[in-house]
Amino acid sequence: MIKAGELIQPLINLLSEQQLNYPIQHCDETIIQVLNEPGKNETGITQLGCWAHARRKFVDAQKATQIKGKQQKNKSGKADLAISYIARLYAIEKDIKDLEPSDRYAIRQQKSVPLLNLIKEWTDNSLHKTLPKGHLGTALNYLNKNWEKLTVYTQDGRLNIDNNPAENAIRPFVIGIKNWLFSATVQGATSSANLYNLIETAKANQLEPYSYLRRVFKALPLAGTVDDIEALLPWNMNVLDGVY
Repeated sequence: MIKAGELIQPLINLLSEQQLNYPIQHCDETIIQVLNEPGKNETGITQLGCWAHARRKFVDAQKATQIKGKQQKNKSGKADLAISYIARLYAIEKDIKDLEPSDRYAIRQQKSVPLLNLIKEWTDNSLHKTLPKGHLGTALNYLNKNWEKLTVYTQDGRLNIDNNPAENAIRPFVIGIKNWLFSATVQGATSSANLYNLIETAKANQLEPYSYLRRVFKALPLAGTVDDIEALLPWNMNVLDGVY
């Protein structure tokens, strides 16, 4: 696997160059433990929060209070209210999903921002009346701690309210982590990332991954120019080719 991951590095380099041409990156910060790796810091990046994550924590609080019974009714009511607020944010997004970014921005400023201000005021008031260690307290603290990140999406019509598309794309990787837990070296982690990167890009371009990789491993060692390598990028491959 490491050798295979190293072999496709020229393709990964071109993928990275293409990716860095875009001002917005939709990605997930799921981490993998590497046993032998020096620390790294992100720089020059504006991070976005994910409202699906925020909602999930209030759903957990809602379930926990329902299990405990009627004496938790007040806490359940707060979780219900938070979920209803978030549902209203998503309803706005559903209405504007097919609009141009400029129109999405304008409507978010008109409708989402006032609602977010209401949610922030409610969060601030609720924080002082809720035990921090409980499910509801955890949900409220997450909302408060990540508030700036959670509201960034309203500043640009190209941004998403949540990270669900990226999370769906990396699900095979996350399932893998649960099985193999960690990488021993940076070399292994890099090769793993390279292979997942190329496979998911192939899938995003409607290519069957196994057939695509067979063609890559056959043609890439023979590539003599950058043009030859670029021809092997997933979006440049002919889906109607007999190999597929």
